Amino acid sequence: MNPKSTIIGRGAQQNTHNRFFELSYEMRDDFLEFCQKEGEIADKNKTQYLNVFPKTIVNKVTSPDVGMAYSMNMYQGCEHGCIYCYARNSHEFWGYSAGLDFERRILVKKTAPELLETHLKKKSWKAHPIVMSGNTDCYQPAERKFQLTRQCLEVFLKYKHPTAIITKNALILRDLDLLKDLAQDNLISVNVSITSLSEDTRRILEPRTATIKRRLKVIKELSENGIPVNVMLAPIIPSINSHEILPLAKSVSEAGALSIAHTIVRLNGAIGEIFTDWIRKTLPDRADKVLHQIENCHGGKLNESRYGIRMRGEGQIAKQINDLVALARLKYFKDKTMPRLNTELHEQYKVGQMKLF
Repeated sequence: MNPKSTIIGRGAQQNTHNRFFELSYEMRDDFLEFCQKEGEIADKNKTQYLNVFPKTIVNKVTSPDVGMAYSMNMYQGCEHGCIYCYARNSHEFWGYSAGLDFERRILVKKTAPELLETHLKKKSWKAHPIVMSGNTDCYQPAERKFQLTRQCLEVFLKYKHPTAIITKNALILRDLDLLKDLAQDNLISVNVSITSLSEDTRRILEPRTATIKRRLKVIKELSENGIPVNVMLAPIIPSINSHEILPLAKSVSEAGALSIAHTIVRLNGAIGEIFTDWIRKTLPDRADKVLHQIENCHGGKLNESRYGIRMRGEGQIAKQINDLVALARLKYFKDKTMPRLNTELHEQYKVGQMKLF
């Protein structure tokens, strides 16, 4: 990989066209050449935080194969820059590109805690686990500045409402005090995403995420404090991390994880173009092999949208991956299970304190 030809610290190496826009923006070679001659910076590669003001924060999830019924996202876009991220396409709904814009233009919902509290107080609302990070990571770098995730955890604790978290950032340990309080009433579970044990692989796939060592530490510390942890081995990418399934499962089990889940990579929407551009620049020697093996898992395409099949794939390579995960569960998680979250307490606390009568 030639660092001079890539955008350092980012996953995507381009801004793809927004399918909802008639016009497109591109950075032409003659402009780049002019900037170089004039000693100017064509692209400062800075992250921008933009405030948005949604009317609601809790979303009903209608997809039958994602393992959640409700989700919420305090941030849209994610600075972690994971090249394979399915959430990239959602940035187009806000008028931005699924490529670099997704990593550099982070939309911040500062009213998220107030919106969550309003939702939990509704008379019609019946407690059901609400997953933070259903779309983008609630502990991405923006959280250090805005602390919206911590404020939402305080709301969940106040109303004794169950929640789950998906993250690949060690910043979650900052909120260990709240997580421990929630765990006392079985109101919290955490899903830690780990796609590789190799730092070299992690750096190119997920350039601004926590190191693997720190993520294993997260699993260990959460588990030691009574907080149940599931590990997302997701996505599995043929010929990039598919050979690591058993070592990954062993490592996270030894760290204290109670279960694992996985998906096979699918490059839906604009992600196919973004991933293809990235791998040809980053891993040119194996780009064709990886792309063809992904296609092999999805009927000759990079994307698969059929429910029940899109996450697991089909064909011989997909079968090998799915069989390996099944073997890993049998070998390392035979006597482990994730507890069901408690939905019984919330009704008593809907007014902010336990009802006396």
